[in-house]
Amino acid sequence: MSSHDRLLRERAARVIPGGMYGHQSVGVLPPGYPQFFSRAEGAYLWDADGNRLLDFMCAYGPQLFGYGNARIDRAYVAQLAQGDAMTGPSAPMVDLAEAMTAMISHADWAMFCKNGTDANTMALMVARAQAGRNGVVRARGAYHGAAPWSNPRRKGITPADQANQHLCDYNDVASLEAAVTAAGDDLAAIFATPFRHDVFVDQAAPTEAYARRARELASAKGALLVVDDVRAGLRIARDCSWSVVGVQPDLSCWGKCIANGHPISALLGSNSARPGAESIFTTGSYWFAAAAMAASLVTLELIRSTDYLERIEALGARLRAGLAEISRAHGFALRQSGPPQMPLFLFDDDKDLKLGNAWSVQMVSRGVYVHPWHNMFLSAAMTEEDIDFAIDAADSSFRALKKSA
Repeated sequence: MSSHDRLLRERAARVIPGGMYGHQSVGVLPPGYPQFFSRAEGAYLWDADGNRLLDFMCAYGPQLFGYGNARIDRAYVAQLAQGDAMTGPSAPMVDLAEAMTAMISHADWAMFCKNGTDANTMALMVARAQAGRNGVVRARGAYHGAAPWSNPRRKGITPADQANQHLCDYNDVASLEAAVTAAGDDLAAIFATPFRHDVFVDQAAPTEAYARRARELASAKGALLVVDDVRAGLRIARDCSWSVVGVQPDLSCWGKCIANGHPISALLGSNSARPGAESIFTTGSYWFAAAAMAASLVTLELIRSTDYLERIEALGARLRAGLAEISRAHGFALRQSGPPQMPLFLFDDDKDLKLGNAWSVQMVSRGVYVHPWHNMFLSAAMTEEDIDFAIDAADSSFRALKKSA
């Protein structure tokens, strides 16, 4: 372990529970991953010891146009000079609500918060207030945030926290129908991720049959359909991600990249859910802060005016083809799933992830930050040269694994 990183870990262990917590703790990753970073620019970040890494995690999703995008950051800094967290909101909040509802076809209104967990929890509250019921249907293994109602861990969570929930299997229409039946007359919402992006398993696009049936069942039961677009939003479409299968939700949850890494998330809704939204009380000290909203306005402008989406799709396809070719050449059964711009890498016959962990550590040692079991993200700051650099690193990583075997 590198010296500066090691010293920071030792200090953190004394003052931070577990030394680090949450999704950015490398305690769940194999040895060889840096915990601390010193700076980031474009498609790259530097760890605490100055090692440069091509970052395929993009801060776990927030970076869409690259670290330190000058146009976006100028807007943030300019608004910061005018005022950020004040006694009341400012014009950028209205501007951003107008911009998002103009861009997202199902949306008539917007509410803002800070994290994807916030947005999903607001969606749950709105749905329950609107329907006057409690029941929720969601897919097994799907992640909707770290609040008690959706937390994947059990420590500190009571059965009451996760009561009134009925689980189904993603893309399994019969399972979805059974969960809705189990909810009975108490169904308030059906939650869905844009595609199956659970950890440790292959990703899967939604079938049109599953998405359409979710919409039909929610409508028939007087419940709300919620698409959790926090992770995939604006990386699949310039609209809600389920627009690609022709399905419009009542509510959609947004976060991560909507301000290119500046702290803001959003709940968007149709007028069918407006009474529920107007009836709940939800707030936060920093939810109305203007600087991230100014950054989001520029981010949305770039989304509308550039070919960022087509570029990250093409770069993802280039990466996928290159990795498929070299993994076969070296005799490794690498599985690549999910949208090319949000890839996941797993290996056949690797249930304990020993091979995936070893390959990922080899990649990190060669300057490419990949994750062994979580989906990744491509950034519009990446270039074909960056992708070729990653493919070359994978080539030498596979060669090193064969040699060690």
